[in-house]
Amino acid sequence: MRQEGAGWAEKADGMSGFDYDLFVIGGGSGGVRAGRVAAEGGAKVGLAEEFRMGGTCVIRGCVPKKLMVFASQYGPAADAARAYGWQDNARGEFDWAGTFRPALHAELDRLEGIYARNLGSAGADIFNARATLKDAHTVALSTGETFTAKHILVATGGRPFLPNTPGARELGITSNEVFNLDDFPKRILIVGGGYIACEFACIFNGLGSHVAQWYRGAQILRGFDDEVRGFLAEHIRERGVDLHVGLEVERMERRDGEIWVKGTDGREELFDQVLFATGRVANTDGLGLEEIGVKLGRSGEVIVDEYSQTAVPSIYAVGDVTDRINLTPVAIREGMAFVETVFNGNPTKPDHENVASAVFTQPEYGTVGLSEEDARAQEKIDVYSAAFRPMQKSFIGVNERVLFKLIVSQKTQKVLGCHIVGDGAGEMIQLAAVAVKMGATKADFDRTVAVHPTMSEEIVLMKSPTRSD
Repeated sequence: MRQEGAGWAEKADGMSGFDYDLFVIGGGSGGVRAGRVAAEGGAKVGLAEEFRMGGTCVIRGCVPKKLMVFASQYGPAADAARAYGWQDNARGEFDWAGTFRPALHAELDRLEGIYARNLGSAGADIFNARATLKDAHTVALSTGETFTAKHILVATGGRPFLPNTPGARELGITSNEVFNLDDFPKRILIVGGGYIACEFACIFNGLGSHVAQWYRGAQILRGFDDEVRGFLAEHIRERGVDLHVGLEVERMERRDGEIWVKGTDGREELFDQVLFATGRVANTDGLGLEEIGVKLGRSGEVIVDEYSQTAVPSIYAVGDVTDRINLTPVAIREGMAFVETVFNGNPTKPDHENVASAVFTQPEYGTVGLSEEDARAQEKIDVYSAAFRPMQKSFIGVNERVLFKLIVSQKTQKVLGCHIVGDGAGEMIQLAAVAVKMGATKADFDRTVAVHPTMSEEIVLMKSPTRSD
């Protein structure tokens, strides 16, 4: 790792010659955490955010999406309640504009305020402006102000990618706009097969929309475990999503207030909205990074070393703008590691091993560690897998299964990966991740007494491998 001047430890001493010890560009989770902790430690910190404090996660990502997930589950729950004996429990119609959307935006406003207050209370200066880099130590704001800083942290996140499909940029929306729709779409096309596309397909299906999902690849959720990918695709279709793989949008047009879409297989359909979830790119355009020597990758991501330092020693980057692991908790950990390294004299690499994640489809998918395919490419493994109908669903004749899967090293017997599909999988995988991160073996799982009756007890009851190689 490169050092500057006296080294890593930069305790607050005025940083003679600089306006700030640290200037952060971007008010998302990673940037705000780094700025707040550095300021609490005595550093003079400035932060610029051109849109809203909280970044993608709080304003147009994880938080509003999860609230929509919650909302989408109540309609089907009403159907299940009737099957369990609750009378006169009509599902009704989802009220987007009158009830849910105002409550959603009130909650986002509240969270944005918390982010700003916490940062300000720590002593940081907040600028509601766009920031660009003039040189290795100088930041220029859209307000006309210019500041110098000993260290600069780029935490500008990412944005949805829109393809050049005819009509897409004029008529399509992304996850940035979906939370602000005036009217709830009765027919919506979701384009893409990643976790964002699959989540929104399930959300709108649960809220009562007719949902079609088109993905150009052979199977949804590329990069995840293959068995889980097929399992989820089957269940998403069974829930009512018109999912098609190997299919792309050829062109789109506005016709009589609706969006006419033609697919590459010749099909033609009309929709109220077309949401593109076809990937994300780093927010580095126009920041002036390359001009001052910061190296960018093929997709515009900031290239950093193990300590989040760029090719310019005074400039660091954390979060989605680096395109390492694009998850909010990871960005926060990277921000904390940056402060430890630069301000506390404790060189710290952010830990990117065995990071758990959840895909909030219906049913949910929680995962930590390696997929079966990645593990097999490294060593000989045993695979433990169980799929079954849980008690809650089988009692009322719902044909929905859950899946529990462990990937185990034959040599060490360590659990290399854990995959759970089912209601509450996101909650379950957080706890399983502790065991996997600690290096638990299959014997550790086996000697753990089951909690009965639960779905999750299956994770300690699978005694024999379903396959080995």
